[in-house]
Amino acid sequence: MDAAIREELYRMVDAYALDEALNAAIRSFIEEKATEKTVWSDMTRFTHHMLGGQSPLVTRHAALTELVILLLDIVDDLQDRDSMHRSWMTCDPAVTLNAILAMFAAILGSVSERPGTAGKIAQLLARSIQGQQADVTGMVRTEAQYFNMVANKSGALVQLAVHMGYSLVADLDETVAATLDQLAVCAGIVSQIENDALDVLRLDGKNDLLYKKRTLPVLFMLEDSRAEYPVLEQYYEGEVPYERFAAEQLGHVQYVRDSGCIEYCKVIQSLYKDKANELYELLPPMIEPWAGKFRSIFVPDYEIRYNAS
Repeated sequence: MDAAIREELYRMVDAYALDEALNAAIRSFIEEKATEKTVWSDMTRFTHHMLGGQSPLVTRHAALTELVILLLDIVDDLQDRDSMHRSWMTCDPAVTLNAILAMFAAILGSVSERPGTAGKIAQLLARSIQGQQADVTGMVRTEAQYFNMVANKSGALVQLAVHMGYSLVADLDETVAATLDQLAVCAGIVSQIENDALDVLRLDGKNDLLYKKRTLPVLFMLEDSRAEYPVLEQYYEGEVPYERFAAEQLGHVQYVRDSGCIEYCKVIQSLYKDKANELYELLPPMIEPWAGKFRSIFVPDYEIRYNAS
């Protein structure tokens, strides 16, 4: 997160978090988030500039993208209770909840007045929350349900970042906007599959298997685990207690590596990456160097890293 984005976020906080202690808390959250490597604001800015946009509001929109992601990260940590070192988790819970409300107020109050922008943001947030709800309540049981959940939970957020960029471009062709939306969802799915594959390789308490999540690699393993690795299905069915299952984590991770689920994830990723490339090629010529920067995020040429954390 660069200095311009951070300063814009501070301006929003000063305008909508009037209590001194609350203001300081949100600023500390922003400072912590700023230490992470993130491309969310870049998604917004690169989209805007490659389309020829020159709006003075693009930095505000990029900061709003970061603020939405920060807000949802905080909510996600409150739900999972697995990142207790974070400043928003060590803070008084009541203050953290007020910070969430203040950030929502800042998002609503800071969005540009371009017709439809606020409504579109609300629509995409609602989709992401729907996907998150399906995830945390264990509603996913099939691959079709998984992809629907991920398209909502992650795809909608990438789409929001892109929309924040192109919404400031005057007279943008609707076909171009629709293509960018589809490309964003593909990129979100690719990224989520990588996260889910890495999460079943973790050797700490944040491994998805411990939480009985049914992500793409887990669904693949559960197809054959009754015969190949029965303890996995037994744990998911409640036949094996958490303590016993967690004590054998090294064995679980070795089964993950041997099962072929990571290779399967790579194959599915490649299909969505190919689709993203096809969608990019449908776009009219974009302005450089922004088009190259955009492509490096959304349709990168790289080998996904699958190593235990």
